[in-house]
Amino acid sequence: MQVSVCDNNIDQAFRVLKKKLQREGAFPEMRLREAFEKPPVKKARQKSEAISRQRKLARKRLQREDLITSP
Repeated sequence: MQVSVCDNNIDQAFRVLKKKLQREGAFPEMRLREAFEKPPVKKARQKSEAISRQRKLARKRLQREDLITSP
């Protein structure tokens, strides 16, 4: 990943870098890798994340159906 610095404006370049890292999802991954996570804790976290993803997809699907069927 590259960020160009124009006119020695390091603050702006740093903001651009942070935004790019957020879009890629690097911050949550860095937080997870900071410390060792025990296998049962990891499994429980992954399961809860999967459930929340499924619920979010179901909400979106329901909302899309409501938009299509409403006159």
